Amino acid sequence: MSVRQLSKSEWQSYCDRVSKGLQGKCAQIEVAALPLGDQIATKWVPILGITYDPRNDIVDIALEGLDHLIHRPRSMAVDEGATGLSSMEIIDGEGRKQIVKLAEPLMLPPPGR
Repeated sequence: MSVRQLSKSEWQSYCDRVSKGLQGKCAQIEVAALPLGDQIATKWVPILGITYDPRNDIVDIALEGLDHLIHRPRSMAVDEGATGLSSMEIIDGEGRKQIVKLAEPLMLPPPGR
C-alpha cells in the first residue's frame, strides 16, 4: 500500500475520480481528537461517494442514509493499494483527524445453507 499526501489543488479532481470506484464498498469513519479521544462516527455503511467543494471548503462523504461533512479541511492523505483506495485521513479545520476506512462487504451464503 502507498500512502500519499494530496495537495489542496488535487482534492476535487481526486475525489471525483475515486468516487466512481466506490460502488459496492462500505466505509467506517473514525474521528480522533485530544478532547474526544477516538470515536466511531459510522460503522461499515455503504458509501455512495466522496466530494470536495472548494467554494464552501467542505469534504462530503456520502453514505447510505447520511452525509458526513468535514468543514475547512487542512490536509488529505490517501492510502491506495492494488484494489484502489483503502483509506483516507483528513484533518479538519479544528485539528480533528477524520479517518475513512473502506472495505468490500462480506458475501454471506443465503440463509439455510
